[in-house]
Order: sequence, then structure tokens, then C-alpha cells
Amino acid sequence: MPGFGRKGEAMKITDVQTVLLTGPCTADPFLLEARRRRSVALIEIHTDAGVIGIGESYAGYFCPELVAVAVQYYRPILLGVTFPETDIHTLWRRMYLCENFWGRVGLGPAVLSGIEAALWDLKGKILGLPVYELLGGRHHERLPAYATGGPANWPPERLLQKLDFYLGLGFRAFKVGAGYYDAATGRAVPARSPGAIVELEASKARLMREHVGPDVAILMDGHMGNPLGDAWDVATARAVLRALEPYDLFFFEEPLPYTDPWGYAELRRSTSIPIAGGECLTTLSEFRQYADLDALSIAQPDAAWVGGLLEFVRVARLFDARGRKIATHSWGAGVAQMQNIHAGFASPNTSILELPPAAGPLHTELWGDSLVMRDGYVLPPQAPGLGVRLTDAIKQRYPFVPGSGEFNTVPGKVLED
Repeated sequence: MPGFGRKGEAMKITDVQTVLLTGPCTADPFLLEARRRRSVALIEIHTDAGVIGIGESYAGYFCPELVAVAVQYYRPILLGVTFPETDIHTLWRRMYLCENFWGRVGLGPAVLSGIEAALWDLKGKILGLPVYELLGGRHHERLPAYATGGPANWPPERLLQKLDFYLGLGFRAFKVGAGYYDAATGRAVPARSPGAIVELEASKARLMREHVGPDVAILMDGHMGNPLGDAWDVATARAVLRALEPYDLFFFEEPLPYTDPWGYAELRRSTSIPIAGGECLTTLSEFRQYADLDALSIAQPDAAWVGGLLEFVRVARLFDARGRKIATHSWGAGVAQMQNIHAGFASPNTSILELPPAAGPLHTELWGDSLVMRDGYVLPPQAPGLGVRLTDAIKQRYPFVPGSGEFNTVPGKVLED
């Protein structure tokens, strides 16, 4: 393969670079109603043999400029290292110890996720193996995938058109958010009381189940990790879940803010619907509290956010030991998607993978032909490393737009696409 040294040959790391890109968020016409562009933070690790490892930090979706600053902070720790003689966990520990005061959780591990992924990609390319083989081997012949559909579209007939679109793409599972999003106004359709919230979500679940029948998996998301309005309390969330129980949900994600793991535990005990969450959590230590409280039926680590692929697998094993499943969270771009797919195949208790339906070019051009879905299932990637690519043409085609990562409902931080 051009630019590769001999298989298994040790190399020296010569540079660590951040590549920021901005481009279309998605080709999904229903998601485009809410978000039209996205930014991506990619990390390249260069070697003296010309082999380059590529990783992504999901922080690039929110604060790409900060990723570039943090990578420069970590860069001296990697320069001159002989690789893969120095193992990835050792390098990760060196970087993690340097952020002990300012980044034990949050942005520090999120940026390390991209750097660590680039190291795994590099090692896989050197050894000629897919990354999941380096993480302990593959546990699944294939994994089901769901279309991550973002907000529920308004009016309800528009939501049903969305579901038909996802089923037409070959998905047999989909996820939509709480409430409704009205493209005509650019705002959520409000439910102004706890009782109205319960009725809204129950009527939506009933509508969707009647439309798709019993054999399609329905997933719902409260988005209480980043609420569009006031977050639900335990009583509201419990009432919603109780009303949704007749509709056989695969899981309900983020019914509460992550500041209330005790509320999650109370909810999980009070409903037959599997409670999922974890996309905002970083490192094994944050997930351990939820595991110890038995607060999640399905944990959702993100390999581009949690601290890396190895940290993802450690979280999966933590929950597996307690008889609980995981599902990938994956709303990063194409490299982050592949990080999560490899981590999912390397984890024994992965139940389902999150995929962007009708993915945009910052997904498809980065993963190339490595992501294969057939009959609603993702197949194990076969290429060495993560199976991703980052060419000069891609870099030139999607130049970075400063400030494009800002996306929130806080005044002053609302991104106008």
C-alpha cells in the first residue's frame, strides 16, 4: 500500500496535527430542517515512514477551535515516540495525567478520544489489522443499526414521511426526539404542562407504532442532556414512560439531565422500558456511578467522546459484568462513526449501533467503502486500521468556518445556518 512501511515495522511519530473542516451536516432532508452544516475536528498522527493515523474528537461538533488548542498541548508528549513499541495505553496515560487538574472529565478526554483513535488507526495500518482485532477481537458477526432521526418533525404527517424515508433506506429501527420540531417556525412545538407532555409523547408513540407495525424497532430520546426547554423532573419522566409502555420501545434515551443519576436509577426501577443514556459522560469513572446505581439498562458511550476506544470497551465490560447492554452513541462525522463501529464490534454486549441516515459528505467521503449495511445490519469493517481516509482534496473541499461549531439554545450561542 503506498506510503506504508513494512508490515509490523516500528516508526517514529514526527508530527500531530489538527484538521478542522466545515461542510453539510447531512443529506437527510428531515434533519436538514433543524441543522444544515457541521464542523469536524480530525487529528492526524504522522510518522517518519509516511504512515498517517487519523482520529476524530466529537468535540469538533461543538467547539472545534478548542480541540486544536488542546491537541497542541498534548503534541510534545507524542513527538519522537517509537511506535508501536510504546503501547497506546501508556501514551494515553501520559496525556491523561497531564490534564489531571483541568481535564479529568469533559473536554480533555473528548480530545484524547481523537488522538487515541489516530494511534489505533496507525497501529492497525502498521499491523494490517482492523482496529477491533487490536481491542481484543470481534464479538459479533453483524450488528443492528438504527437511523438517528433527530427531532420529531411537525406536523405529525411529516414525521410519518420521515419514518418511511428511513425504512426505504434499509433501516429496521429508528430514533426520534421528544416534542416536535416545526420547520416553518424553526422552533419546537411546546407542550405546556406535565399532562400535555405525557399526552404528546404517548400519541406520538401510538402514531409511529400503528404506522410501522410490530417488527420495526422504535427508539425515543428525551434529549434532556441538552434540553430545548425546561428539563423533565422524575415525576414527569415517570409519567411519560408509563404512558409509553404499551408501544414496545427498544429504549428511551436521556429522560433526565445527567446531573441526576439517582433519578435515572429510580426511573429504571419503575418502568419496563429500557432506560438508555451516557452520551455526555466521559471516562470510566463517570459511567461507574451509573453502573453502581444500576441506573441504566443500556449505556451509551461514544468512542469519539468518552476518552477513546479502549475507554469505550472498558465501559462496555463494566456494564456487561452487571448484565447490562450498551448501544453506541455516534453523532460525530465519518471518522467518529468508524471509531464507534470498531468499538461496538469489540464489545461483547453491544445491542445496536447509531447511524446517520442519508449521511452527508463529511461522513461518506471519510469512511469511503468501509461502512457496509445490509438488511438493517452493519457488517464488520475489513480494512486495516479504522478504514478511513483524509485526502488533500477533502481538506480543500470543506474549509473550516470559524464559529460554526456553536450550536445551542442559549442567547448569543444560537447558530444561524
